[in-house]
Amino acid sequence: MAEIAAEQPPITEAPVVAQPPMIDAALPKAGRRGGRQAAVLFVYFSALMDIFALGIMIPVLPNLIKRFVGAGLSDAAATAQAAHYALLFAVTWGVMQFFCGPVMGMISDRFGRRPVLLISIFGLGVDYLFMALAPTLAWLFVGRVINGVTSASFSTANAYVADVTAPQDRAKAFGLMGSAFGIGFIVGPAIGGTLGAIDLRLPFFVSAGLALCNWLYGFFVLPESLPKERRSPALNWKRANPITAFGLLLERPTLVGLSLVMVLFQLAHNAFPSIFILFVGHRWHWGPLIAGNMMMLTGVLSLIVQIFVVGRVVKAVGERGALLIGLGCAAAAFAVYGLAPNWIVFLCASPLGALGGLIGPGAQSLMSRRVPGNQQGRLQGVNSAFMGLCSIIGPVIYLSSLSFAVQREPTIVPGLPILIAAGFCLAALIAAWFLAKPVADADPAH
Repeated sequence: MAEIAAEQPPITEAPVVAQPPMIDAALPKAGRRGGRQAAVLFVYFSALMDIFALGIMIPVLPNLIKRFVGAGLSDAAATAQAAHYALLFAVTWGVMQFFCGPVMGMISDRFGRRPVLLISIFGLGVDYLFMALAPTLAWLFVGRVINGVTSASFSTANAYVADVTAPQDRAKAFGLMGSAFGIGFIVGPAIGGTLGAIDLRLPFFVSAGLALCNWLYGFFVLPESLPKERRSPALNWKRANPITAFGLLLERPTLVGLSLVMVLFQLAHNAFPSIFILFVGHRWHWGPLIAGNMMMLTGVLSLIVQIFVVGRVVKAVGERGALLIGLGCAAAAFAVYGLAPNWIVFLCASPLGALGGLIGPGAQSLMSRRVPGNQQGRLQGVNSAFMGLCSIIGPVIYLSSLSFAVQREPTIVPGLPILIAAGFCLAALIAAWFLAKPVADADPAH
């Protein structure tokens, strides 16, 4: 994977063009020459390896749950039971992220991004080891709790990017960070599906090893992006409360509309992580290998969009325009996915769905412009809490509706939960049209 990243010049160029003194100030003199490049490479590789490990896991975890609960049951009954437990795990993870996300964001504003990233990556590795060794569902549950508590690597990485890029460059930088999803989902699901066909536990050991390598790389290479003079002066535990953490929205009212858009989109985005493997396994009898290859194709398309499309679209129509185009394409793709009469139609909607990759960079850039430098971690903590909240609500909606639909075919189409996701995307598009307005950059000193 290092060769792939090294062949993409924008990955190392875009985030470090602006504001070099910020990261220089955080480095010892001897390390300043190569420090910025090493820092940006770490953040990119941190995201890449996290998503790579996640991609390896996704094709096999639902089947592992199904193995625990499906003995002696029909396929429909086993799918419904697996959906029930997958719902429990997803809600548990979401609750942990909801309560702990603002804490991690606040800590990163006070003590820097580096320690939070290292803690998060360590928690991810422990989670994978629990899943690799779990003799019962209870072990899987404990692993999800640990990962939920420490799940701040990607949001903290976004705060890191905001530290080292100028406001006008952030959409492109966030798009390049998003390309980690594409690369991770090109290789991860294919390997996970292949390894899972050998042994359902093997992919988790590989993911744990990747997390360990990522942690070691960060421990020995990563410089800090937030100099001491730019950090919050003290920990404000009132802001660590997930409810009062949303006070940032009251302090920055221009964030409210974008936050609503992101919540609606995150609710839609939860559809496939919640039900994809169970859905395609029931609908078209895809095993881990075929499902992994489908996810690999999705990753290729996502990578193309993030590297070659995001920057051009933002330049042509602005961040708001990119956000609107992405939401429209995502809504249309979800509708096709949900109504697809066969796997060929399902597959043909993939390019349209990949254009949903315009949403994150556009929205993240618009939001980061509304917050000064010493509150970027707080912003990402609030975003993480919103993600946690959506990770509680989303699986409840999608896994419950999938269980409902598969037991009532053909009266109810099994794509019902995906059609619900299309509705959320459409609502987000309408909200963005009226509420996602450009504003002047926040004063960096306040």
